Amino acid sequence: MTTNMTDFTKKLEDKVREQLAAQHVAYLLGAGSSYLDGQGYPLASEWWDVIRDRLPRQERSEIQRKLDQGANGLEEALDLLDTGGIEAPLRETVTEAIAEYFRPRTPPLNHHVEFVKRVSVRNDRVRTIFSLNYDPLMERAADAAQVRLIDGFTGFEHAYFDPQLYEQEALIMPSDLWGSLSGAPARRERIPIHLLKLHGSLGWYEDTSLGAIRCGFGMPVPAGTKRLMVPPQHRKATDTTAPPYAALWSRFRGLLTQGQQLLNRLVCLGYGLQDEHVNAVIENALARRDFTLVVFAKDLAHAVFERWARKPNVIIVTADRCSLYGDCGPGHSDLWRFEKLSTEV
Repeated sequence: MTTNMTDFTKKLEDKVREQLAAQHVAYLLGAGSSYLDGQGYPLASEWWDVIRDRLPRQERSEIQRKLDQGANGLEEALDLLDTGGIEAPLRETVTEAIAEYFRPRTPPLNHHVEFVKRVSVRNDRVRTIFSLNYDPLMERAADAAQVRLIDGFTGFEHAYFDPQLYEQEALIMPSDLWGSLSGAPARRERIPIHLLKLHGSLGWYEDTSLGAIRCGFGMPVPAGTKRLMVPPQHRKATDTTAPPYAALWSRFRGLLTQGQQLLNRLVCLGYGLQDEHVNAVIENALARRDFTLVVFAKDLAHAVFERWARKPNVIIVTADRCSLYGDCGPGHSDLWRFEKLSTEV
């Protein structure tokens, strides 16, 4: 390795740590953050392999035919098969197959527990995690770590969606009972983590009378409901304009581009920058001079890397190559890994 390469890597590591330690930061989780070296959930590129045999023969043959004809993965195959109707049985069949594959899995939580613990004690006005994943790793890790997490739902067996929960802050009364009885003021402490699952989640359902509800992650679909999981398809940009997604996306846009409490940094973990409806919000934020995007992924498609790497307020870390505010250099051995980043935030 040349001296220039060594200097670049050192400068990159220093700037990454500086950004991770700064305030007004949120995190955006993609499938790479749940992969866990194969012990977690599959990457989107692997979904067809794991759900193929779970689909009825006709649906399986239709998708496979599009793939054989050159469709680039499950998402593009579904696009080519989409009739444009509001009701799309094939989309629902694929979503159910993904959910049923995810439902019984219980990956190790240690890295996600470390992550939520560190996020929960950050000195920041809002502690926000956006997620594009269906899996419940964040929720289960928060339980294991005994960290309060708000996901937009309130209730018990059939929790219902209430976006106003994201406006609340934790109020903890003084631990001294006599001080509390004497009227000592409450003190604000341990602001809960706000988790916004922008594409829905395992355990989320649409009830015809109750609206969006949340049930146990491991339970089958309750009678009279359908899953609230946006299918892997370019059409998902339209899907996210309906409840409960509209409220989640409004908050996503508000914190990045048009709200009163704008974030200054978005840290993407395991997101390959392939969802254009997500990217549009991020690019709008990058028009702000006080906003920085930090991307950690094992790899990015060549066109994707070229699109983002030259921007002056973007840092990209992958295994093959990195970019620091428009200056490109060699890849990093492990800084892109969620397992490592969970100890750095």
